[in-house]
Amino acid sequence: VNAADLAVSGATAITYTTQDDTEVTGNPMGMKTNIVFSASGELDNGMSMSYYIMGKDNFAAGSSSAKLTLDMGDMGSIAFDQGVGSGIDAYDDVMPTANEEVWDGLDTTGSGLTGSMDSSGTLNYVNSFGGVGVNAAYRMGSAADNSDGTTSGSNEGGGYSVVLTAGSDLLGLDGLDIGVGYGAQEAGAQNVANHNERDTEDFTAFAKYAIGPVTVGYQRNYISAGAIGTASEEADIFGIAFNVNDNLAVSYGEKETEFLKAGAAHTTEKVDGIGVSYTMGSMKIAGNRNEGSAMGGVAGTDDKDTEIMISFSF
Repeated sequence: VNAADLAVSGATAITYTTQDDTEVTGNPMGMKTNIVFSASGELDNGMSMSYYIMGKDNFAAGSSSAKLTLDMGDMGSIAFDQGVGSGIDAYDDVMPTANEEVWDGLDTTGSGLTGSMDSSGTLNYVNSFGGVGVNAAYRMGSAADNSDGTTSGSNEGGGYSVVLTAGSDLLGLDGLDIGVGYGAQEAGAQNVANHNERDTEDFTAFAKYAIGPVTVGYQRNYISAGAIGTASEEADIFGIAFNVNDNLAVSYGEKETEFLKAGAAHTTEKVDGIGVSYTMGSMKIAGNRNEGSAMGGVAGTDDKDTEIMISFSF
């Protein structure tokens, strides 16, 4: 790159959070700061390179994510991802919401969500063919945010995923977006006697439709667990968001995750939540109230989370 543009942006938020009666809230006040550095520049052959890094909470250890991307024009883009989001990991829950997802802040936030192979240390390819978007990810070996000249120390845990999407240009219906995805992650059979573990597989399908100020969505996820004794999960996610005006938005959503237990009765975790946000220039005031039952597939375990946030972007 012979010339580059550098930009700095970010956001900070102050939150007030309360949880259910079985948990000790203590000091409910908290603060989060995200700082983003991005750089881009053109190569001599007409392609371009870009770099993105976001540090969370003053760049504390393990709380940053980065992505280096080569944009090849009509040939698409290829990137090395350290936790930003690639492949099916970037589509675990794409339902419309005014603030946080309906499971945010609850005890088992990952129930029924795709992305068994996260985006740490992955190669990512993104392109569009005839109106069909492609987002593919591939990782060799275990998930590790390796620095230069280091290795993860394990050949297991690698995998791949791909998501195909289509919008109104292809479907012929304004406001409609659909997508399907599949992913597989190695189960780590070398560490198990008899090598009888299976790969973990992720499936997702979703549709969103926006008409005027209202957006509705439905998503179906299925996670086929590879580890012996681990229940597979089947999730149905629904969301609806309404933009009251240019500043105010409200939403409601539900997620039901059925835990398919071998040799035992299946259980269903149910969560729902409401969200609201109001923006005034660079400031946003938002809140959500999420509730759940049978958390993690354990009958009789309930959870609640309420959060009020005021944030500033810069």
